[in-house]
Amino acid sequence: MSTEPAETARASADTRASADTRARLREALASTTARLGAAGVPSPSADARALLALATGSDGPLVLLDSLPDDFEPRLDALVARREAREPLQLIEGHAAFRRLRLNTEPGVFIPRPETELVLDLLQQHHHGPLQQMADLCTGSGALAAALLDELPEVRVLAVDIDQQAVALTRRNTAAWQERIEVRRADLTSPGSLAHAPQLDAVVSNPPYVPPDAVPQEIEVQRYDPARALYGGGADGLNLPRTVISWAHRLLRPGGLLIMEHADVQGAATRAAAERIGGFEDVATLPDLTGRDRFLVARRAVDATRPGGDAAQPEPDGPRK
Repeated sequence: MSTEPAETARASADTRASADTRARLREALASTTARLGAAGVPSPSADARALLALATGSDGPLVLLDSLPDDFEPRLDALVARREAREPLQLIEGHAAFRRLRLNTEPGVFIPRPETELVLDLLQQHHHGPLQQMADLCTGSGALAAALLDELPEVRVLAVDIDQQAVALTRRNTAAWQERIEVRRADLTSPGSLAHAPQLDAVVSNPPYVPPDAVPQEIEVQRYDPARALYGGGADGLNLPRTVISWAHRLLRPGGLLIMEHADVQGAATRAAAERIGGFEDVATLPDLTGRDRFLVARRAVDATRPGGDAAQPEPDGPRK
């Protein structure tokens, strides 16, 4: 007895199922894109595709799917509602891309930004001598620390943050390199916070730097980034950045490098802070990939004396990242 009719029937059923899946996905993509666009999401089409992938549970191309979960539509609806409320996609997905890594994210901890990735390139372009011991001050999610450990296999990193939740997340994001990292909860404005820290070859930092009257315009930032990770303290927002510069002065070896992110209007002020604290040379402001001034780069002077006095003492209770 021939099995061809049965096989033909199964193939036909599979074809219909695949066609139905593609039709449901097309409809879902169109409606999700429209909803996100109406909600003011900046990249509705790209975010819609990401949410569809999350709702299907698939890591591969959507076009290759032959079937969808039974609860696909309600799952997608719930995810879209979160993005309509302008919850960042990185929090909805539970991860963020950073350099070669996929880092864990969670509410209450600053989400890594693509522009911060340039710190690694600037480090490799401007450092002199060995890179064996580094610090990531105001580490947040541990993005810079994790990227350093991933791309520089000889380096050891001290990652510091005042927030316990950020410290815990940094430990998760750097667990693969736990033998090469110390994650420390510390208040950088406290004089003894970095006691027993080693002499450093480089310091990197993306500290809070937003002035108190410069409320971010992005709804995602306003609603979901913690204020302590945004506002740097003081009228100019630079209390904590000045503290980072001061710690770099104390801890960097002669010739060691500081790279610190800041707002595009703070280049002159951060250079002035480095000059006032003293002990640096080759102090410069460098742009991001869009040409905006975003990074202070300063080298610890080879012939500088160690810091003393009360230069660049921060206001004691400024918000910290």
